[in-house]
Amino acid sequence: MATRKLLTELVDSHQRQHPGVAVALESVGGVDAARRVAAGEAFDAVALGSDAIDQLIADGHLLPGSRVDIVRSGVAVAVRAGAPHPDIGSEAAVQAAVLAAPTVSYSTGPSGVALARLFQRWGIADAVQAKLVVPPPGTPVGALVARGEVALGFQQLSELMHLPGIDVLGPLPEAIQITTIFAGGVAAASKQPEAARALLAFLAAPETAAIKQANGMAPA
Repeated sequence: MATRKLLTELVDSHQRQHPGVAVALESVGGVDAARRVAAGEAFDAVALGSDAIDQLIADGHLLPGSRVDIVRSGVAVAVRAGAPHPDIGSEAAVQAAVLAAPTVSYSTGPSGVALARLFQRWGIADAVQAKLVVPPPGTPVGALVARGEVALGFQQLSELMHLPGIDVLGPLPEAIQITTIFAGGVAAASKQPEAARALLAFLAAPETAAIKQANGMAPA
């Protein structure tokens, strides 16, 4: 879901430059997307976190050698609009903010897994678990923050930056920043693999950098 808006804009750009090539884009949660590809649904290409792409290739659901890195995405922190802004300028400050927050939420995707490992390293995993609010599938963490259900939310900057009702405190400090590489791959069952490869090449092309930066991400 972190790439939904970005991919929509990139596909629109592709359509304008290649009017004879129709692309139907469907955005769902990453776990659901990987499950559907593994179940054999008819897709030509899939974009997911690079680890998920590698696993789908290893399992034979995507073509070997078809992985194309598209974008790099970092995690940011948000509170409800108008709420006090805790300091997140250092690793120690983020840890203090997490411990002070009455409720915390992060995604179930790759960044959430990395955050859970970070909390374990800090020795606060049990304390966080006691106040963790897990977002339902397809629901952004920022939406829970905006509704007042979560005091401190962690999610990809791309998913937070355009959401009303929240204040984005900023990205995680460099020392603990979690960067996810989103990549694409060609489905093993694709009936038009060369067209799928051409689309993925466009998504990774240098001329798409401005669109990626406008969505809070960086070219891979």
